[in-house]
Amino acid sequence: MLAQLNRRLVVVVLFPTLFIILTLLSLRTGIHRQIIQHLDLPPNQRSDLDLFNNLEQNQDSPNSPRHPIYKPDRTSIEPIVDNFPLAQAATSYADMPPIPLWNRPPAPHFYENTPLVIGFTRNWKLLQQAVASYITAGWPSEDIYVIENTGTFNANEQGKLSLQNPFYLDYRRLTGIFSINVISTPTLLTYSQLQNFILGVALDKGWDYYFNSHMDVVALSEEEMSPGDENGYKSLYERCVEDLSATIQPDYAVDPQTGRQGMWGMKAYGDSRGLVLMNARALQEVGGWDSQIPYAGSRCDVQERLAMKGYKLADAFVGGIYDVGDSVQNIGALYRRRNISTKDEEGESVEVEVEDERAGEGYKKLKNQLLKMQAAKQADGGKARYGWRNIQGGGRDEPFYRDPEGFEKAIILTNEFSRKLMAEKWGHIGCGLREAGLSADDAWRVEHDWDRQMGLG
Repeated sequence: MLAQLNRRLVVVVLFPTLFIILTLLSLRTGIHRQIIQHLDLPPNQRSDLDLFNNLEQNQDSPNSPRHPIYKPDRTSIEPIVDNFPLAQAATSYADMPPIPLWNRPPAPHFYENTPLVIGFTRNWKLLQQAVASYITAGWPSEDIYVIENTGTFNANEQGKLSLQNPFYLDYRRLTGIFSINVISTPTLLTYSQLQNFILGVALDKGWDYYFNSHMDVVALSEEEMSPGDENGYKSLYERCVEDLSATIQPDYAVDPQTGRQGMWGMKAYGDSRGLVLMNARALQEVGGWDSQIPYAGSRCDVQERLAMKGYKLADAFVGGIYDVGDSVQNIGALYRRRNISTKDEEGESVEVEVEDERAGEGYKKLKNQLLKMQAAKQADGGKARYGWRNIQGGGRDEPFYRDPEGFEKAIILTNEFSRKLMAEKWGHIGCGLREAGLSADDAWRVEHDWDRQMGLG
């Protein structure tokens, strides 16, 4: 009788106690959620959940660290210095050296409208170099527009960012010293979004076409004339206008089937196509840039869509458009000034600054340097191509600060996604969409051609 009573006591007291203990343990560890989720999932998905829950369980372990595990300390970046001391000291456009006589813009302005747009996100030194190079190659400063795409809102205009900040831009120097225009984007845009923003600016301003330049280029007029050149010397800007004039002629690009005129889309200059003449109306007709392809593949996508619609894509030579990842030590070299020794009225030796000769030693030295800089950017299979994006590491505690290394990593990851998205859109890896038999209506409608090539489809 007593033994039976003890067994009942065990059942009545011990089992409920164990149940309460297990319930409390389950609530504390979260194992109840794992069991419920595991039972609700189909068998083929349970292994992934098991892995995630094991990781979660390990993190909840009393032995796991309760603080972040940091990456190794970053190597310090040497502070940069401004690459144009003369412009840094200038207070107005009048303080700048004169543009080389042979490259000065025509007065009055050519009949053709010649807006030049340069997008900017990072690296002030390269932007300043590009702007100065176009000015000294004859481009009228009032025709140049820098599109500030830093995502720092009005911080640069108000002078709140420092030179060591990757997103620094000297607003006062661009508008007051170089006398060019600056337009800021409303927030940080991807490459394709920036191109659509520029297209929007063009349409708002009534530009039928516009020149679009990368900021990591140097424009240099071809000063060494070929023997027997009957046309005489022309600056890079004059050559651009000459090519523009020929391109917008009614008979330049005519659709052979419909007779429609003006069927050109883009005209590229330079080996790297760092300067491109854009047909705003053609871009509008094909729907602009695909903003869902943020970076890599975006330019290929819009060019292929233009060609699929019958728009002509062409290249032309207008002078040197050097693709560089560094700046010359002193941008003043672009203004082609040099010092010579002479005698003053009293017979004393003095140094006097004079204008260099066209195609002289100064030009040859500058051209050689740019060729070396271009080669260095393409070295090692192009691995150094984007090194210029990482030369500034400051800006902490300044408005809209972003970690420079983190920002670059995010761009790299987004680029990888952009390539995959481009391939998914067209079912084809890389460019050459027309060669793959694709047409404008095939976007998002075809199976992967690489599956067929691998025997998977």
